Amino acid sequence: MSGSLTGLTTHTRKVQSLYKRSLRMLENWYDRREVYRYHAVLMRQRFDQNKEIGDIRIAKDLIAKGEAELFENGHWHPRKFPDSPGGVAYGREVPPPDWVVDYWHPLEKAQYPDYFARREQRKKEYVKLWEEKYGKASTFTPH
Repeated sequence: MSGSLTGLTTHTRKVQSLYKRSLRMLENWYDRREVYRYHAVLMRQRFDQNKEIGDIRIAKDLIAKGEAELFENGHWHPRKFPDSPGGVAYGREVPPPDWVVDYWHPLEKAQYPDYFARREQRKKEYVKLWEEKYGKASTFTPH
């Protein structure tokens, strides 16, 4: 879960988010590393100039202007990381479900004796909790 539970974001977090999104936008526009780095240093200088502003009204106004500038100068086709939501490989490699480990060969299980001993103990505890909450499973099959 990201963010706070109240939905409030501090001024510092807003500035950090704006700075990171600005750098990502620069990465979209400049593909050569040295050109990107030059513009990133200029962007950092702009943020550092306004670092010591004490009046929160001016700071909020600067954040709003920065957000507007970021929107106006945004790239028409922003880069997305392959495994991030919206990326070409998002969700491609599905993690195997937990029950797959139950079908390991005994020689494979013997390599991790502590893990499988604890796993069997936790499975028994889970079955016990299930039976306490819902009762034993019936053996009646309607087919």
